[in-house]
Amino acid sequence: MKRIYALERWCIDCRRCEVACRAFHSKSCDAVRAYRVEGDDPKNRIWVEGARTVSLALNCRHCADPACVQGCISGAMQKSQATGVVTVDPQRCVGCRTCASLCPFGAVRIEEVTGREIAIKCDLCGERLGEAGEPHCVAVCPNRALVYVESEGGSHE
Repeated sequence: MKRIYALERWCIDCRRCEVACRAFHSKSCDAVRAYRVEGDDPKNRIWVEGARTVSLALNCRHCADPACVQGCISGAMQKSQATGVVTVDPQRCVGCRTCASLCPFGAVRIEEVTGREIAIKCDLCGERLGEAGEPHCVAVCPNRALVYVESEGGSHE
């Protein structure tokens, strides 16, 4: 399956991936409204971590054998057998943080959404890819520090 990988040497900490993700997951699908009108919701599902010298986007690798799915006590974390995409059912998530503690990439965050804490992670844009056939975060990256490539496992080979 195709996965998103971050190339640290090309990331310039512009955070355009975060903005594109948040806008895409907002009710309006508009960046300005997502930040100025819709408030704390929606949440972006990719995060740039780093310091002034090094930065790197963190996102779900949709692992072949995801620890987050295995450890989810409520069954909210699920992996589609058809697509390989790991998703979170917000209605079932109890915010226990098990998935976040088990993720080897730090790609699952617990955030407050509509008054309760739930797991948030990349959903590959719900398979609604952008015009170029890639997730929106990848499409907007000015340096191509995010790549969307075919991969067998959960780490970039």
